[in-house]
Amino acid sequence: MTEHPTSHEGRQPLAARPQERTRPRQRDAAVAAAAAATAIPAPAKGPGAAAPDPQAATRREGDRLRFVGAATRRIARGIDLDEIVLGLCRASVPTFSDAILVYLRDPLPVGDERPVNPFVLRLRRSDRLRLTDEETESLSETERLRLPAIDPQADLMPAAELCEVRAGSALAEVLRGVRPVFGDSAAARVALPELLGAGRPVPSGHRVILAPLRGRRRVIGAAVFLRGAERPAFEANDLLVAAQLATHTALGIDKAVLYGREAYIADELQRTMLPDSLPQPTGVKLASRYLPAAETARVGGDWYDAIPLPGSRVALVVGDVMGHSMTSAAIMGQLRTTAQTLAGLDLPPQEVLHHLDEQAQRLGSDRMATCLYAVYDPVAHRITVANAGHPPPVLLHLGGRAEVLRVPPGAPIGVGGVDFEAVELDAPAGATLLLYTDGLVESRLRDVWTGIEMLRERLAATARLTGPDHSPPLEALCDDVLDMLGPGDRDDDIALLAARFDGIAPSDVAYWFLEPDESAPGRARRLARRALGRWGLDDLSDSVELLISEVVTNAVRYAERPVTLRLLRTDTLRCEVGDDSPQLPRQRRAKDMDENGRGLFLVNRLARRWGATRLSTGKVVWFEMPVRG
Repeated sequence: MTEHPTSHEGRQPLAARPQERTRPRQRDAAVAAAAAATAIPAPAKGPGAAAPDPQAATRREGDRLRFVGAATRRIARGIDLDEIVLGLCRASVPTFSDAILVYLRDPLPVGDERPVNPFVLRLRRSDRLRLTDEETESLSETERLRLPAIDPQADLMPAAELCEVRAGSALAEVLRGVRPVFGDSAAARVALPELLGAGRPVPSGHRVILAPLRGRRRVIGAAVFLRGAERPAFEANDLLVAAQLATHTALGIDKAVLYGREAYIADELQRTMLPDSLPQPTGVKLASRYLPAAETARVGGDWYDAIPLPGSRVALVVGDVMGHSMTSAAIMGQLRTTAQTLAGLDLPPQEVLHHLDEQAQRLGSDRMATCLYAVYDPVAHRITVANAGHPPPVLLHLGGRAEVLRVPPGAPIGVGGVDFEAVELDAPAGATLLLYTDGLVESRLRDVWTGIEMLRERLAATARLTGPDHSPPLEALCDDVLDMLGPGDRDDDIALLAARFDGIAPSDVAYWFLEPDESAPGRARRLARRALGRWGLDDLSDSVELLISEVVTNAVRYAERPVTLRLLRTDTLRCEVGDDSPQLPRQRRAKDMDENGRGLFLVNRLARRWGATRLSTGKVVWFEMPVRG
């Protein structure tokens, strides 16, 4: 059995709340236990007993109504499953009972889905009255005398953790009847041992109430209320109290399970809409963060992305769809997918935003979003930026100077009929570009430009800590930026994308134009051999010459304009061959008598990676070779 014997100060909830663990609550609980022992005395019986007092009966009924009102409010305050079950236990013990067991169906059915078989109940929580010596010492003598006589070490209600409810059993009949029953009733005397487990003692007399928990569609559990031997037995009206507690708890559990499923779907939707991991393209390092506005609004329209492009370039994207809902997340997913597709076509940044604007208008007249799209070229050490109503990026230079880039603001995506502009700026090696959504810089406490200035100052202060010759680590920089948020600054989602520009040195780049004739493959081999010798990579010459010859031969076959050949030396050797034919090569299995069709087979076997990308002016075929030592 999983039982949590506690005092009122120390009951261990599944989601503990420190604010409830205070000494005044301990004293209040102890006083409530003392009052509960005598507040609703059992009616006197027997021929010599005094006539019942109408005022006392009225007072007891008023106490019951007040208790039910307070208990149901406490149960209704819970949002998740653990809070609701905890609310029932805290409301019941000690005012209504000395101990409680709460069983729930395992697994709990969600909505209209059919529950699984067999019908299994799991002990979700057990609470009991236990007052420490320190607590009882703070009570008056009268209050201590009124406390129920409960042995702190006694196991008032031992129970098994799992119980299978068999069809046609006494427990199944009690649960199907829905109404609470006394423990000494004929049905409960058989049902309780089934629930608690074989060989478990069941207290005798009117000290136990078994209450089924029925949600909107089906029974989802059971609650067992227990009073000790020194406490007045349950009355008939207490069955109504137990029914009220059970009903409110069951309906709250139903809502909590549905909310939990929706939250799970929302989390999965948000997670799948955002990249699982960022690529690590040549010449740039990336880091990112995403923070939802709140636990109750975990789905939003903020997104970020990093998309490798031909020529070792990378597209950096950050956007924000208006609203916080499943719809916003769905629109965000469509816009992100569209941006990835447009990036694969190697369109200029302003054209990407133009097509995103058209896509947003097709999705609906009220689909609005902001977006910033930037393309970084590590060879040219330049970045091209286009903006659609998004906050401007901040560039942190190597010396510690933080600069808010001046980019055309543009209109948000979805407005329609607006031209977007792009600007080309320097991207020096060692600099860090920070793209973000407005949730980072705008809140109820400050406007967006005040927040941008705070961000700029924060980046500059962080850079000063690492010195003028070293850039701050990206991951630590992202964490430090988020630390500037105050308690009232989390009004919106936050997406953050940081890019450290390393670039590729001109000495590590070799670039040539080749005429599309029969001599091109031989010239490409000679040029590649010289470049590899200059870089000290002679051991790669044979493999690289073979692969370059195959790729250039395939390009010359279809090209009408000069073919480009570029070698890049970083941690790998990358070879790129471009031509003006849009037809992408496809690997085929050549037949025994075929003279052609084996070039890409060799590339696939010898290169570490290879691929082909269609451009607006043709295509680029590339492959990478590992650099040894």
